[in-house]
Parts: sequence; C-alpha cells; structure tokens
Amino acid sequence: MKKIIIIIAILAAAWFGYQAMQPQEQQQAKVKLTPNVVIATASMAQVRDEVEAIGTNKAFESVTITPKVTDVVTSLKFDDGDIVKKGDLLVQLQNAEQIAKVKVAQVKVSDNQRELARISSLVTSRTVAELERDRLQTLIDTARAELEQAQSSLNDRSIIAPFNGRLGLRQVSVGSLVTPGTEITTLDDISKIKLDFSVPERFIQDLQPGKLVEAKAVAFPDEIFKGKVISIDSRVNPTTRAVIVRAEIPNPDLRLLPGMLMKVKLIKRSREALMLPESAIIPIQKEHFVYSVNKDNVIERKQVTIGVRTRGWVEITEGLAIGENVVIRGLLKVHPGDVVKTQLAEKFSYLSDANTEPSV
Repeated sequence: MKKIIIIIAILAAAWFGYQAMQPQEQQQAKVKLTPNVVIATASMAQVRDEVEAIGTNKAFESVTITPKVTDVVTSLKFDDGDIVKKGDLLVQLQNAEQIAKVKVAQVKVSDNQRELARISSLVTSRTVAELERDRLQTLIDTARAELEQAQSSLNDRSIIAPFNGRLGLRQVSVGSLVTPGTEITTLDDISKIKLDFSVPERFIQDLQPGKLVEAKAVAFPDEIFKGKVISIDSRVNPTTRAVIVRAEIPNPDLRLLPGMLMKVKLIKRSREALMLPESAIIPIQKEHFVYSVNKDNVIERKQVTIGVRTRGWVEITEGLAIGENVVIRGLLKVHPGDVVKTQLAEKFSYLSDANTEPSV
C-alpha cells in the first residue's frame, strides 16, 4: 500500500511539471513560426532574345600550297607553323635552266633593239627599205614574248605566300620531286575567323548582317568571343529545314583555329522585361508560382507565367507587378499565410550577371 502511494505521488508530480512546461514550449513554438527569408524586389531589366546553335570555325582565307610545275625542291624557306606575309618566298624549285632561257631572251631583245635603232636613220634617208625595219620590229616583239614566257617559267619555280597568314605542317623535303597538285603545306589567314552555324528556318525573319553573336569554344570554356553576322546562305536545307549563317569573329591572338566546334548565341534583340532569379520559381506540375511578401510581411502565393530563361534568371510575363517583394531563399520554411521576417537580397541585379549589350 505504501508503494502505491509513492507511485501515485510521483505521477502527480510529473503531471504538474508537464503542465507547468506547456506555456514555455508554446511560446517557443510561436517564435519558430516567424522564419527568416531573403526577398528581392521585382524590377525591369534589359533581356536578350537569343537563338542557340552549334557552329564550326573556318579560316578567313585558306589555301593549300602546291606547285604549278614539275621539278625538284632545292630549298625550303619556312618552318612548321610560321607566320608569313604576302609575297614571302616559301619554296624554291630547281631553276637553272629557266634562268638561262631568260638571259638568252634578254640578249635577243637587246640585239634586235640595237639593230632597229641603227637602221632607223637609214630608213629615213631611204637607204634601207621600210620592209627591213618592219622585219626587225617583228623580231623584237617575238623576242619580248619569249622573254615573258621564260620569265613566267622562272617565276613558277619560286612559290610565294599569296596572303598573310600562318603556315601548317611541311609535307615535302629538299630534293623531293613535286608535281602540280602536290601538297607542300597549308596557309590560313586566321586574323579573323568565319563561323558557320545552322539556324532553323522559323528564325529567318530575325537574320540580318550586323546581328551580334557570342561564341564559346571547348578549349576556352570561360571566355566569350564576340562577332557579327556577315552573310546568310541563299538556300534553306530541305532536309534539316535550316539555313547556314556566317559570322565574323576577330582573332588577334590567333587562338581560335579552323575546325573548332563553337557554341553560338545569336542575339535577336534586346528588350525590357520583368526578371527574377530562378530560385524564386515554385513549379507545380505545368504551372509556376512565387511567394510574394505583402506590406504586413505575410506570405502570398501567386501564379505567374514565365518567358525566357537565361543564366539562372527567368522572365515573368504575367502574375507579378513591378515593385513586389518575392522570396528567393527560404521557400521550404514558409507557407501561404505565414508571417515572416525579411532580409533584402544583396546585389540583386540582372545586369550584373548578364551582359545585355555585347560589343565587338
């Protein structure tokens, strides 16, 4: 009996202690119902409408260096990858025979010119017939033609750079017998790059020379190369329903090379739009919502319609007004109707994250 009384006393003490604790726990619960959230004020910003594509680099000018004649290489005036200027000598072919023919032709021209000069006065005095003068003039003209032919044959033995650029790998050696069509090396002008990419035909109305493009290469993932559209193909591919667009990108450091794969963004236009960070968007099935905070710091759920997405930002086309405060962090801690403590997001600026006006 005594044990029973002790147990009852212990239970009673526990019950009174529990009741005494309730107000404190309820007060703590009330404190927990006021969570902190980070908000941003919806505002207008410049946004770009873009078309994304994959493109391939091409040299601004490109040629395979080959000889015009068959002969033996006597000297090579370049190394692999050299930067050359227009007119620089690249390859010398055997030319001793051609030099001799040029000298013979020069002698013929000189001899006939001297003879013509000698008899010109005699023709005036009718000592020599005009027919002889005409014969000598014909010989001079023939000798000059032979000289030009010999000089051209000699020039063909000297292979020069047709424009400024960078040479490729050497494919021949001194002593090689080369023929027309033999590849000696390649020459590319890559001071500017032609970037070709396909654009679906539905965007043709947005394509004009001068449109801005931004491109990224796998080799330089953190760098954006900017250029302009210079031409649009005259035909649409009937299989892909796309048109080839060509852009020109400055390449002063010669880092971009022909054949590189590029990710391209064609800037169609810039316009004003209401932008929010994607972190503010709550997707539910096919609909989108945001948590707005009213003047009483109460959460309101609003359905919105979104437009373009770019670099972690999203355009709001309907459902939200300029100047409204929207929760961008702490969404999982709150529900519609909750009272919250707000903190304004620092450096909330779409312009700081997106270059809306690229320049070339």
